[in-house]
Amino acid sequence: MRLSKNQYYLNIALAVSQRGTCIRRNYGAVIVLQDQIVGTGYTGSPRGRVNCCDTGKCLRNELNIPSGERYELCNSVHAEANAIISAGRDKCIGATLYLVGVNIDGSLIENPEPCQMCERLIINSGIKEVVTKNRIITY
Repeated sequence: MRLSKNQYYLNIALAVSQRGTCIRRNYGAVIVLQDQIVGTGYTGSPRGRVNCCDTGKCLRNELNIPSGERYELCNSVHAEANAIISAGRDKCIGATLYLVGVNIDGSLIENPEPCQMCERLIINSGIKEVVTKNRIITY
């Protein structure tokens, strides 16, 4: 059976997530414009900085901060932001972002969605929709 386009790009986003360096959870994002991949991104430290997976430390874990809170304490750049940086705004206008999230135990995050900051980046970049396993978010 042939994969749907959405499942095809979600599978690629899953593969991208495997490069993530977060020790809490990792995301993979793929930006597609006119059926062509124009950018990818995964959760990870800024270029040239030490990765959490290398130090084994996460300040948010150490402080018992719940998921979705206090992102300013996180060392990582989110997958969506990295994908937008990779593509550039000119290739994001009218594009679709495919998003997959994976817990540290390898299980898929059932309903991944962009955080508020990434949602603002998505809107300003011109991306028209975000596709996850179970839904499509339109902007």
